[in-house]
Amino acid sequence: MDEEAITIRLTRDQAFVLSDWLYQVMFRSDDLQEIVRDRAVWSPIYTISGTLDTTLGEIFMPDYGPRLEAAKQRLRAALYGEADESTALSGDAATAPHAHQTERGTAGNHGANDSV
Repeated sequence: MDEEAITIRLTRDQAFVLSDWLYQVMFRSDDLQEIVRDRAVWSPIYTISGTLDTTLGEIFMPDYGPRLEAAKQRLRAALYGEADESTALSGDAATAPHAHQTERGTAGNHGANDSV
């Protein structure tokens, strides 16, 4: 089996939004089991999540919610030409910083590498 590493490049906004989504799916709900039924897929998911955790300082900043929403708006604008107003900031994003800091600080790096 070929174990050569693959490098995935994301913008900082893409990485931040993906990191938040992974956190929501993996640690704040039981959705991961429903979304990804094959546990073999969890290995790369944990690797990506761990890499993002160790790379993104934004996840520990006190203004996490506003930063996340701004990143989402920039990504929507890049995809659709303007911000999508239908997905306003949820209460979870506003309260996520404390939970993110606490749980991510203890969640550890599940086999992450240095490339994102």
